[in-house]
Amino acid sequence: MAGQARTRISESAENHYATGEEFLKIFEEDLNPLYQLSFLLTGDHQKGERCFLAGIEDCANENRVFREWARAWTKRVIVKNAIRELNPRRSHSNWSSLPSVFSHHQQLSNQDRHFGADAVLRLADFERFVFVMCVLERYRKSECALLLGCSASQVREACTRAIQALASIGQVSFSGNSVRRTAE
Repeated sequence: MAGQARTRISESAENHYATGEEFLKIFEEDLNPLYQLSFLLTGDHQKGERCFLAGIEDCANENRVFREWARAWTKRVIVKNAIRELNPRRSHSNWSSLPSVFSHHQQLSNQDRHFGADAVLRLADFERFVFVMCVLERYRKSECALLLGCSASQVREACTRAIQALASIGQVSFSGNSVRRTAE
């Protein structure tokens, strides 16, 4: 009797976990935003593609993520793969020498936040990771610090540097609690 109850509880619990097929469906439905996340984090199409494809494989093989968390989990897997790929560390430079791949008029849209992709890509790796994670993806600074292996104060400082750098080239303006891309 106790064995039957455990089996029913186990079967019931397993029905709450996302399946590989459900993760694949998420990647199919959210292809563009998930690839865009991977690309912005890595700053390179080839590295972004590797992180994205590794994310698909990691999620398809995952078997212990609640269905309600599956979409957030796919983003987290891409973030972790990008961190593994680049190993971004705090630096003293504010800009990387990555080439601009988008025109100044192309925008990244994520609800009411808009930023020129080329400006975000010019941020140094660490600042770019922090900006994308904290501002665009709305990770808490403590979670960002944990994933990046640094302190929350380093994340706060990097976020401030990134926003100041974007503001200095006219890519963002501040109004109330929102950050917006300025007109060219």
